[in-house]
Amino acid sequence: MITTELVFVRHGEAQCNIDGLVGGPRTCTGLTNLGYDQVERVALRLAAEHRAKPFDALHASPRIRLRQTAEIISQALRLPLHTDDRLDGPVHGAADGLPWTDVKAAADGGPHAHPDKPWAAGSDTWNGYLERAGRLLQGLIEQHEGDRILFAAHGETVLVAHTLLLGIPPGSSAGFTVSHASVTRWQHHRNRLGQRRWMLDRHNDTEHLAALTQEAAS
Repeated sequence: MITTELVFVRHGEAQCNIDGLVGGPRTCTGLTNLGYDQVERVALRLAAEHRAKPFDALHASPRIRLRQTAEIISQALRLPLHTDDRLDGPVHGAADGLPWTDVKAAADGGPHAHPDKPWAAGSDTWNGYLERAGRLLQGLIEQHEGDRILFAAHGETVLVAHTLLLGIPPGSSAGFTVSHASVTRWQHHRNRLGQRRWMLDRHNDTEHLAALTQEAAS
């Protein structure tokens, strides 16, 4: 029996992604036209799910690309949107707005390369971010026990969920691809003996974007 369900939708393509910039709160200008198209496709898919088995809540951070993604989903599902600053991605500090290539060169790699060191002045450490965001996600899971929860999420939020629910040790060099407008689903199962465990039902599912990809290729 499935009790709690967590569904993460990464935001659509954003302008900062195209420009290769660290898209912190000072730099994010929102989705590209393709990003809007991607989110509209995933919103249609989620609306069909919602009609069959309603979601109970929709959460997002206030970052522009996240808010735009969540507002499209909220309108399609007619589900109220809850924004929470604590759901924002890692703090980038002085790196906000800089080219990722420059940031990675100066830090000898990206955030994951040296997980206990900041990648810029005033930034998080990767392990510090995972711990902080993991505590928040655990709290939301407890708050919404028995519900179907939908998140318009940063790719990093999906990594937090995997780290928390798979019990991945700090500093692990393993990673996951998280594509724009992809769907990732975690389900909490309880068997007839009352035993419980989290199961990853799907990761980085972009089936709903297939037609969009074909259009771009033609």
